[in-house]
This record gives sequence, structure tokens and C-alpha cells, in this order.
Amino acid sequence: MTPAPESTSDASSERSPTAVPDLRPIAVSALIGTTIEYYDFFIYGTAVALVFGKVFFPELGRAGGLLASFSVYSVAFVGRPLGALVFGHFGDRLGRKTTLVVSLLLMGVSTVAVGVLPGYGSWGIWAPVALVVLRALQGFGLGGEWGGAALLLAENAPAERRGRYGGYLQLGPCLGFFAATGVFLLLSEVLSERAFADWGWRVPFLASVGLVATGLFVRLRIGETPVFARQTERAKAPAAEVLRGHGRTVLSAGGAIMIGYALFYLTTTYALAYATEQLGIGRGLMLALLLAGAVPKGAAAWYCAGLSDRWGRRRTLRLASALAVGWSLLLFPLLQTARTPLVALGVIGAMAVLGCLFGPVAAYLPELFPTRVRYTGASLAFNLGGVVGGATAPLVAARLTGMYGTAEPVGWYLAGIGVASLLCLYALPETRGPALGARVVRQGRGEPSDQPSTSVEG
Repeated sequence: MTPAPESTSDASSERSPTAVPDLRPIAVSALIGTTIEYYDFFIYGTAVALVFGKVFFPELGRAGGLLASFSVYSVAFVGRPLGALVFGHFGDRLGRKTTLVVSLLLMGVSTVAVGVLPGYGSWGIWAPVALVVLRALQGFGLGGEWGGAALLLAENAPAERRGRYGGYLQLGPCLGFFAATGVFLLLSEVLSERAFADWGWRVPFLASVGLVATGLFVRLRIGETPVFARQTERAKAPAAEVLRGHGRTVLSAGGAIMIGYALFYLTTTYALAYATEQLGIGRGLMLALLLAGAVPKGAAAWYCAGLSDRWGRRRTLRLASALAVGWSLLLFPLLQTARTPLVALGVIGAMAVLGCLFGPVAAYLPELFPTRVRYTGASLAFNLGGVVGGATAPLVAARLTGMYGTAEPVGWYLAGIGVASLLCLYALPETRGPALGARVVRQGRGEPSDQPSTSVEG
């Protein structure tokens, strides 16, 4: 089912230079908001790897506590598609700005609540139960964040620079990860093991109060996107329309980005726990390497976002996915050497590949869907990729390591996800060039094409 075309005047005004607003405050808003949201999300992952097993699951032992913590960690990835549907509904019905403000508030409140949550020693079984609820709310809020922020930039940027401006958004997760890892590194260096386990891990969660206040101040000062404002007809049920008319695109797009999620969370969360718990590598060293890796990750994301404007979104993502397959087979053998230079090569190299994977995505996913369901479609695709890559990958990795006594099978598992992502990319069209929502199809064959289409969907 193909939605009705937008009017020619709408398409022309999007491409017209006079229709482009001042993008600096919009880019800053997207960058700050996404940095805060991902800071909130990443501090949980770091706390899982370092301390949550001892605080919330002490009776399960070291291995059992770690597995239980990863299970709770995965709850957020189930909440993210639900958040994408709910926030996408209101984002496509009411507007992008209001929805983004609500998602930021939900994430902030949930994060601060984790910081004051008593441990198992005080609350017993209710402590991990409350942790599950708060983690689900975190995921629910984040499910509406990325898609809305991506649309904020994509629907304001000129078509020929949509990838470049999407790069601002993709710097947000890098900065959020840098801040989250940096604060844990600082605390781990200045506090004793006992102090860190007793109260130190709570500091990054409580610090989120000031960050969220800053993000709200910035977001309340921006306006609605012109592309959405011109859309006179609103989808009555965006989720139903997306699943009915664009279901294959949602699944293919989610599959295309799942390698990015899997590589990220296996590098930053599972590998952190594996290296510190089983290989005897110092916690401070691993956090420092991950912190250092955030720099090439951001640089690669920025470069590949701009490259996608010249080379094409799909072609850039194909190359990045192929690199991810190769690096997946190197990461864990390098890690298992426990030699600092080789461990550094594995971790920092993986982070650089991650930047290549995520750089073009902020422009690519919004371009795959028409305006009337773009918030829902882009958010759902992005977060479905996280279910496979982010939720299940650490659990599968923990099982594989337990079965084989080594992490090398994890690399083969990760490479398999990369091959699946490459196949999904071949099922998607190239979108660079046309107005937002263009359906790219070869004449008479119904196959994706690398050539920009001149058709425009609303």
C-alpha cells in the first residue's frame, strides 16, 4: 500500500534554500537531548557490568548475579519498541517537539529513581522487582527519543546535507557514552571498592537531574519541523498504517542496524564484564580504553554521516557492516590475550567501526518512511534492531562463554549478525537525494535501486 503523494509545492519547498531555517539551535537541541538520554541509558549498562550483580542479586553468586543483571538490562530493549509505537503515535499525530519533551522527562525520572533505589539487603526481592520496572520505563522513554530527534534534524535539513546534519544526532550517543564512562572511571579511581559498591555507583544516576533540566530548557525553545507543519492530513492510527503499508521496510531496516547494536553492547557491556571478572583485567584500564574509544567512534560517525551525502546511505552502511563482520572475528581473540596493547586495539577498533555503522542511520531511517508515519516507522525500525542486537546479544554471549569456556564463539556469533544485517541492507533502497519519503524502485521490477527516485511520498 502506497500513501498518497505530497504536493509538488511541498517537495519544492523542502528543496528550496529559502525554506531552510537556522539549523544551529535545532542541531544543538538534538545533540544535547540525545547526549542526555544516552548518558542515562549507558550508565545503567556500566553499572550492570561493575556492581549490580552484587547489589541486587547477591544470593545468586558472581556468574548468576551477572546473568540476572544482564537479563534486567535487556528489559529496556523490550520496552523500546513499545515506546516507539506510543511516542510515534503522538509524534505523528500531535508533533515532534512535545513528544520529545515527554520522552526526556520519562527517561530522567526513571534514571534518578534507580539512583535512590535500595539494594537487596534493604528491600529483599522488591529491590530487583523495582529495578525491572524502572529499567522498562527507561527503555520506553528512549524508544521515543531517537526517532523524534532524528526527525527534528532530517525534516529541517536540506536534502543534499541531510546526512551531515544527521551526524550531529549520532554524536549524542558518543558524548553520552563518554560522559557515562568518564564518571564511572573517575569514581572507580577515587573511591575504594567498598565505597563504590555501597554508594559510589549511585552518583552518576543522581547527576542526571541537572542534565535533564538543561535538556528541557533547550528543547522547549525550539519549534515544530516545517515538513510536519505542512502535512495537513494526520494518520489516524500511525502504527497500524506503518505495519500494514511499510512492515517489510521496518523489519529490513531493523535488521540492517542490529549489527551496530550487537557490536556496541558486546564491546561496552559484555566485554567489560568478561574482561574484569574472568580475564583479570583492571576495571580502570577497561573503562579508560572504552573512554578513549569514544573519540574515534564520534569521528567515524561524523565522517560517515557526511560521506553518505556523497556516496549514498546504503553503500556506506554496506562497507561499515562488512568491516564489522571482520572486526567481530578479531575482537575477542585480541581481548583474551590480556595484553594491554592488543586489548586496546580490539576495543578502540570496535568503537571506530561502530561510528561507521551508526553515522548514516539518522538520515537513512527517516528517509525510508512518508511524513505521516515517519516518527513511528523510523523509531520502530531503530528500536527493533536493538531487541536482537542489544537485548539478546549479551545474554547469548554469556551462554556461549559458559558452554565453551572461551569468548571466541561470541565473535562468530557477532559476525553472523553482521552477515544478516548485510542481507537486510540489500532488501532496502538507496534514499539519498530525493525529498523525504521517496520510494525508490526500478521501473517495472519492484526492486530497490541505488539511483535516486524523483517520486515523493507524503
